[in-house]
Amino acid sequence: MTQKLNPQDQALNIAAPPGFDAQAVPIHEVCAGQSKVATHTLDPLNLRARFQSPPVWQPEITDESRHVIAADIISKRQAAGKVTRAAVLIPLLLNSDGLSVLLTQRTDHLHDHAGQISFPGGRMDPGDSNPNETALRESEEEIGLGRQCVEIIGHLPQYLTVSGYSVTPVVGLVKPQAEYVLDAFEVADVFEVPLHFLMDPANHQVRVWESNQGSRRFYSMPYENRFIWGATAGMLRNLYHLLKV
Repeated sequence: MTQKLNPQDQALNIAAPPGFDAQAVPIHEVCAGQSKVATHTLDPLNLRARFQSPPVWQPEITDESRHVIAADIISKRQAAGKVTRAAVLIPLLLNSDGLSVLLTQRTDHLHDHAGQISFPGGRMDPGDSNPNETALRESEEEIGLGRQCVEIIGHLPQYLTVSGYSVTPVVGLVKPQAEYVLDAFEVADVFEVPLHFLMDPANHQVRVWESNQGSRRFYSMPYENRFIWGATAGMLRNLYHLLKV
């Protein structure tokens, strides 16, 4: 079930302009009052069980996805044969001290989401039979992650972006590699964030960007010197909602 749209959302253009500095946007609130995910839920065995038999839960619709729905962007692109289907891998690294999430820093010259922190992934190729194949192939191409190291345990709801992507988040348990071979054109860096940090809403910030076209709320999850926001933070929020139940 998705949330109903407010009438004012239907005419709101919230696409960020080129060079948008999300980190400079003021913090509206911190989600510290929400319950964090229990430690035992973050055990690999319990994560597998959660995805195999998920509880009833409510995905969160971000302003980005809400705008895409209201403007009917995906449907219009589908009608024109231009919808861009994509998949990302949410890699949960099986470290001895607990799970961590493997993330990438995109290079600054890319056309879409330049310089942002993201999961490995990308567009579905005609030869990809399903989103799992896309996520595994793209992860191998972008960071040299061997597919034999990945155990796919489930999926999160599709995430719609204002750049016209319909993204399937594929969740996998991953055996860490000694090193990762980065595609220098797309990936500037790769790093880890503890899963318990990302599943604690005390680390989830809501920021509100005001423009002459209206306002846009988005999530951010700063970690050390990294600034996680946008679609990546939105997908992590849905992982949080699934696991907190």
